[in-house]
Amino acid sequence: MKRYDCLKAIADVAGDAISVSSAGGVTLEWSNVRPSDANLRVRTLGLCSSIGLGLALTLPQRKVLVLDGDGALLLNLSSLPTLGWQRPPNLIHCVFVNGVYEASGGGRNANSANADLVAIAKGAGVPHAVWVDSVEDFRREVAAAFARNELSFVAARVEPGVQPGLKGIDVQAVENKFLLARHIERTEGIQVLAPAYPQR
Repeated sequence: MKRYDCLKAIADVAGDAISVSSAGGVTLEWSNVRPSDANLRVRTLGLCSSIGLGLALTLPQRKVLVLDGDGALLLNLSSLPTLGWQRPPNLIHCVFVNGVYEASGGGRNANSANADLVAIAKGAGVPHAVWVDSVEDFRREVAAAFARNELSFVAARVEPGVQPGLKGIDVQAVENKFLLARHIERTEGIQVLAPAYPQR
């Protein structure tokens, strides 16, 4: 199955969730499927789950959807024990497993051999971790994760490659961060950013 089809299948499920997407094709595809100031794209491979954890702990009343790649997760596998330790109930961690480091040239990674990320997540203490092999199962598991209010890990086996013909992303990385901060301020009624010129 294709990652793009999985993302299209959950666009409505995500609602007003804050999403954190990994470097590479998943960010481009998700930005086309659900354009929103609530989307944060992570430029550093491996930090997607850690940034998602920080947002979930800071905003416990808000759902946080992490859209990760298997190669990226391998670069910060220690994030899984931290997730299993903290167990934020509002975090849904989706990992698209294609067995390659897609963002850096397509070389094979350990998931193309014997690694089992679901088994690793369960061993790290993540209370709900599953494999899915169809778009329908992916949508069902993600919807269930949004409903259950428990840290969830959904791993989807997908084909390598990025959906062709998608609109590019014009927003620069720093601008993306500030747009998310302003979005959180508007929707949560809190101050995130310090005033540029404090009131006198």
